Amino acid sequence: MTPDTASTETERLCRLAPVIPVITIHDAKDAKPLAEALVAGGLPVLEVTLRTGAALEAIRAMAGVAGGYVGVGSLLTPEQVSQAVAAGATFGVSPGATDRLLTAAEQAGLPMLPGAATASEAMALLERGYRVQKFFPAEASGGARAIKGIGAPIPGILFCPTGGVTPENAGEYLALDNIACVGGSWVCPEKLIAAGDWRAIEDLAREAAAL
Repeated sequence: MTPDTASTETERLCRLAPVIPVITIHDAKDAKPLAEALVAGGLPVLEVTLRTGAALEAIRAMAGVAGGYVGVGSLLTPEQVSQAVAAGATFGVSPGATDRLLTAAEQAGLPMLPGAATASEAMALLERGYRVQKFFPAEASGGARAIKGIGAPIPGILFCPTGGVTPENAGEYLALDNIACVGGSWVCPEKLIAAGDWRAIEDLAREAAAL
């Protein structure tokens, strides 16, 4: 898979809804009903972070949910790329980017949303062919104003900002021309997941889908 092909696919996914839920799963049994609630609420593209031991099993469970597209976040190594593909992930997300990680994803056919936080990082990814990128950590890196500033001299990049994005500031990001969507964990808080309150999560997803 070429970087250009990867960006075409990640742009398609980012355009499906204004918010990509960033999900941390501690118990894989919660994965399927959580994914069903989010998809029913209008958020079909899901990012499961590799921050717990249940993440890969959760991806396997979510991959079978109709209408959903399950990706893996916090990718750091080529080995994790292989594990993600084997688990059924349809795209990958990384906090930053290294040549080894991107090469592994390209060879595995995994569309990547690689991370950048500066103009130089964004330019390096664009030079390789990645015109759709994650802006992370968004708020700590200057927020919507920073993305607007980077977009002025580098108009060929679309961003999905994550990190500190909330219902209160998501609209500020989404109003920018160089934003494809945002990523946020507020639509699937761990407290509601632990309680199995899928109806509440579906309601949060529906509100986010209307942004």
